[in-house]
Amino acid sequence: MGKKLGKGCDFKSFMKKNWLLISTVVAVVLGIGLGLLVREYASLSTLDKIYFAFLGEVLMRMLKLVILPLIVSSMITGVAALDPGSSGKIGLRAIVYYLSTTIIAVILGIVLVMVIKPGISQNANDIDRTGNTPDVTTADAMLDLIRNMFPENLVQACFQQYKTKRVEVVPESKPGNNTTATPTVTALMTTLSPMNRSKEYTIQGAYSDGINVLGLVVFCLVFGVVIGQMGEKGQILMEFFDALNEATMRIVKIIMCYMPFGITFLIAGKIIEVEDWELFKKLGLYMATVLTGLAIHGIIILPLIYFIIVRKNPFTYVIGMAEALLTALMISSSSATLPVTFKCAEENNRVDKRITRFVLPVGATINMDGTALYEAVAAIFIAQLNDYPLDVGQIITISVTSTAASIGAAGVPQAGLVTMVIVLTAVGLPADDVTLILAVDWLLDRFRTMVNVLGDGVGAGVVESLSKKELQQMDLSAEENIVNPFALECKLSDTEDQESKKSYINGGFAVDKTDSISYTQTSQF
Repeated sequence: MGKKLGKGCDFKSFMKKNWLLISTVVAVVLGIGLGLLVREYASLSTLDKIYFAFLGEVLMRMLKLVILPLIVSSMITGVAALDPGSSGKIGLRAIVYYLSTTIIAVILGIVLVMVIKPGISQNANDIDRTGNTPDVTTADAMLDLIRNMFPENLVQACFQQYKTKRVEVVPESKPGNNTTATPTVTALMTTLSPMNRSKEYTIQGAYSDGINVLGLVVFCLVFGVVIGQMGEKGQILMEFFDALNEATMRIVKIIMCYMPFGITFLIAGKIIEVEDWELFKKLGLYMATVLTGLAIHGIIILPLIYFIIVRKNPFTYVIGMAEALLTALMISSSSATLPVTFKCAEENNRVDKRITRFVLPVGATINMDGTALYEAVAAIFIAQLNDYPLDVGQIITISVTSTAASIGAAGVPQAGLVTMVIVLTAVGLPADDVTLILAVDWLLDRFRTMVNVLGDGVGAGVVESLSKKELQQMDLSAEENIVNPFALECKLSDTEDQESKKSYINGGFAVDKTDSISYTQTSQF
């Protein structure tokens, strides 16, 4: 009887702990089944399809709602909690990890597409084009990336990104230069005119809708470092942003209760929207190449890196990230998945909050392993479709531009299309051919986003393992301050006002009714 009771308790505790993951998997299956049934037996108009997917749209809006407060609060508190030396080392380790995994993903994609050769047996004219090619140049896109890193208006950066557009300068005709030449002579003069041979352009600035995540991350990094060095004055801001972070995460838990319903209709609505299933057959080998690369990177390479560095079972860690991976698969956005990524890393995998708050927002912005692999495969696939031979130099160019474009994707409006055009232009491929793969991009985008999120999660675990020494030193420093609070006074030897010293020491601690002293900053973690 005791054994049966124990098994029952184990089952209940398992269901209680994993109810969201189980319900999300069920929602995915129901969504696929519902979408196929409605597609087969119901004839919905375009308006009906929009209404049908409304509950999924609500989920997307809920998750996007908390992106801004979550990024701002987590980045500021995460950076401010670290001393400048530790934050620099942790940041450097995170950047090295991001670059390393992105380069590995690009090389893997190039090797697979060169071996499988999905575009050799086809021709670009055999595939229907979808959508429009964005009007963008590589130089302007890279400059826009830097401009978005330093937004001129912080409030505007919360809902808009900067984007430039080239506008041709038309010279004004001077009075008195009218000619009575025949139309043929006039056309010839215009054609041979030096002004016509060398067009002049100017840059026209504009803003597009969407959070400037890169600009906010840069600002929060600097702001967090500054308030971390302000002592008692900065402590007030620390407590405010820490409370904001905790409140935001509680809102996330409420949203996640609705998530299974939203995912069901989100995936069903997407299945109903697909019109040309024949195009999937034409691009089947290309899709298989991309998915194979993503699978190898996500199932073998990232877990192997985690195992080598952390020396723990990587698949236990990946299972802990399962909710975030499924969410990324459904909503196709690393930033919108960030709330769930935080929950999985901190609650399921027990990653130190000082690491997650610093590493995850940066990773969601610049760490795009799946995107880099996809762009490398897509560029070489388009070259194969056009029977365009690539030499070693051009393949290296593709690898470099794919890596750079994926890192800067968050700072560029219409990131997926724009970065793909940049890669194609870099090796002389027609930019218009990006429309050949747009029809299946919505599906591949979901899988590469899942790999992006997995890379961010694994990165948090790897950086935590490499930063144990710094974290232990900060813990010991906090414990010393708790044992001997007046030891902090030595840090204020340069302060002229003795009263400010006492205020700092007293302000850094909270004394309860039993006269026990506790250091307030340690309560964050």
